[in-house]
Amino acid sequence: MPHTQLESSRFHHRLRVRWAEVDMQKIVFNAHYLMYLDTAMADYWRALALPYEATLAALQGDLYVKKAMLEYHASARLDDQLDVALRCQHIGKSSIVFAGDIRCSGRSLVTGELVYVFADPAAQKSRPVPAALRDVLLGFEAGEPMMNIEVGNWSSLAEGARAVRLDVFVQEQQIPMALEQDAADAGALHVLIRNRLGLPVATGRLLQAAPGVGQIGRLAVNRVLRGGGLGQMALKALMATAAQRGDREVMLHAQDSAKDFYLAQGFVPRGVPFQEAGIEHIEMVRTV
Repeated sequence: MPHTQLESSRFHHRLRVRWAEVDMQKIVFNAHYLMYLDTAMADYWRALALPYEATLAALQGDLYVKKAMLEYHASARLDDQLDVALRCQHIGKSSIVFAGDIRCSGRSLVTGELVYVFADPAAQKSRPVPAALRDVLLGFEAGEPMMNIEVGNWSSLAEGARAVRLDVFVQEQQIPMALEQDAADAGALHVLIRNRLGLPVATGRLLQAAPGVGQIGRLAVNRVLRGGGLGQMALKALMATAAQRGDREVMLHAQDSAKDFYLAQGFVPRGVPFQEAGIEHIEMVRTV
């Protein structure tokens, strides 16, 4: 297999070698490099804003590994920080080929190739790669955006926003439906982020708490895609909307688990913690 240089790849996954991955020779056991590539593949799907299970269900198929090849050039050691580059190299009729390069300090350690086949999970027979998936993969490799951000009223965005909020607040956090849904949605401005397949992946809303004061709430991101910047995108869109209508300040009720996220976005706590829907919150505020 040819030595593949992937430094210019759009996608990179970084990891540190753990104790359990080193063998008696004090180097990474050879089989773990395949695990590194597979772990990077999971992040590749996140970079495409595609929650794997929901995406493949929508495409009515699944991906199965047909071939996995590795070529070793040098060894990684305990605590090495590795850079795993991946690129979708070829899409055939029913197959998708990914090239990978596992590097440390700029040096290529292991190159690899993963070949997947799109297939009917029930019949276990190959099917043509869906045009929509082909478009997403080629678009990502060409540097195109993977999300569409829309700001609008409840009547235009309710279906997608409601789906994300149901998954996050009702299903995941066990907040009663009666508390999650309220009359304020009808008068609020909403942001909805969809991926290239049109699946809703993040949402939030902006209320008018007082003249010149906006209130952001119901900020929710698909659980699988968290950490990929979708929350920041939704929040930025809502802040821009607040600025456009002349708000001087934006406040929100942050769940305790999300406090650090909002601190990183420039919000500061105000007042004392309180309970809302059985979850500890703190009011936070930021000037526009």
